Amino acid sequence: MNFKFYTADGTGGEERSFDGFPVFEGSKGRMALRQALIAIQANHRQGNASTKTRAEVAGSGKKMFRQKGTGMARRGDKNSPILRGGGVAFGPRPRDYSQKVNRKMRRLALARALFEQGTAGSISVIESWEASEPKTKSFAELISKMQPERRVLVVDDTISDNVALSGRNIKRVHFAEAGNLNAFDVVRFDNIIFSERALTTLLARVNGGES
Repeated sequence: MNFKFYTADGTGGEERSFDGFPVFEGSKGRMALRQALIAIQANHRQGNASTKTRAEVAGSGKKMFRQKGTGMARRGDKNSPILRGGGVAFGPRPRDYSQKVNRKMRRLALARALFEQGTAGSISVIESWEASEPKTKSFAELISKMQPERRVLVVDDTISDNVALSGRNIKRVHFAEAGNLNAFDVVRFDNIIFSERALTTLLARVNGGES
């Protein structure tokens, strides 16, 4: 598959092919991608929402009035869920939302995500990410040469301190390292710019390396 390729200073933009980039026919991998995205987002949930049942709220368990003859509903003690300050019926309780996705499915999902973004023209490649000093203005100009608008994911094999400091105050720019990139990171950004080395590392993961 061909992608726009830029030099380290952001010039160029000619098409270049990269061997080993995943290619799919039909809907293969879409269900794996869907399951991986659901699992990744579920794993981000804290699961600490909690309410008290009628047995846990403070208050006497004594019946408030006799069963018959008062004209009032037979509601028991004041901890009843139908009363203000009472317990909550069927409320949320702390739970673990995490889902397990095996390595083969993660790899397939990542490959499909890359294919989808590559087909949509959202992926481009830069020779390398370099910054001699942490300077936001220079980095913003570099990004604008390649992607003048919308959110951008900058991917490198290892993000250097100068690059990270240069881009951290640019709201639309986000960083990721190729070894930690997952399918959700790939699909949620409008544009992705890989360094040549990062793309090589990622394709090695997708084509049978560690995932």
